[in-house]
Amino acid sequence: MFEILTITLNPALDVATSVDAVVPGAKLRCDEPRYDPGGGGVNVSRAILRLGGQSEAFVAFGGETGLMALSMLKAEGIEPIHFPVAGNTRQSMAVVETSTGKQYRFQLPGPAWPPEQTDALLAALRPHLTQGRLVVMSGSVPAGVPADIGNTINRLAIENGASMILDTSGEALVSAAGNSGPPFALLRMDGAEAAEVSGRSFATPADLADYGLQLIASGAAEKLVMSIGSKGTVGVSAEDRFFCQPPLIKTLSAVGAGDSMVAAIALQLAAGNSFRDAVRHGVAAAGSAVMTPATQLCSKQTADEILERVVTAEI
Repeated sequence: MFEILTITLNPALDVATSVDAVVPGAKLRCDEPRYDPGGGGVNVSRAILRLGGQSEAFVAFGGETGLMALSMLKAEGIEPIHFPVAGNTRQSMAVVETSTGKQYRFQLPGPAWPPEQTDALLAALRPHLTQGRLVVMSGSVPAGVPADIGNTINRLAIENGASMILDTSGEALVSAAGNSGPPFALLRMDGAEAAEVSGRSFATPADLADYGLQLIASGAAEKLVMSIGSKGTVGVSAEDRFFCQPPLIKTLSAVGAGDSMVAAIALQLAAGNSFRDAVRHGVAAAGSAVMTPATQLCSKQTADEILERVVTAEI
């Protein structure tokens, strides 16, 4: 059994293309599209594979688009645990405007879940939340699913001897930040999400670290990872607080950077390496991902090269 299990409740069929200019009214004739299976946990599993590791992916695919994404995921060498859902898996589109280099990202909604589907999910998940496993739940939560679903799955994981990383957004992230225990093993968010959840502004990495310590003290998580885009990433635990800064990198596409970061962090923690080392690898993997076009993820070779230039400082 793989040490890492990823969970994706709202997967996507990712479409990437380019067009000379994005303008209203006219028919925009796009270039040949690229299709990839996507969604938070799906991309974490795909990035883990690219970084030389392995994981098991639990994915809630539905409808024809879901079957297409499922087939593509298998073709990449990942045999997922398929949790079938009603409705079609959503599509997301990344469009590069070639005249300016700007990237536009369009996210369609996924199918809404009836209450009984959430109950079935928890029953289906339980056998896979086994002793010693590192569970990574990543991505958005479908409409109809309780906002505290991450907290619920975390409790189930801990009851079964597993630990959990959560990387989500919106109300699900608000619920996770308000969690009073048992704590997540690690909670990841970016600076904008931290500001949205807390209702505060953060001028410096130290300010973010202070907020992270508050969440740790409240029982929300044991560790926090908070990214500030290309500037770097804050890591916080009860014993440590630091800032990892990547070298200057030209961004081709921001798609998959956060998922690549989580993948590298999970791989390092599952291998028993230190939190600092895990975050350094995460920053390098994210840097590698933004250097690739469209919906492509990180590469191990590039991530290893960037890792040597990541600077870690106390805060």
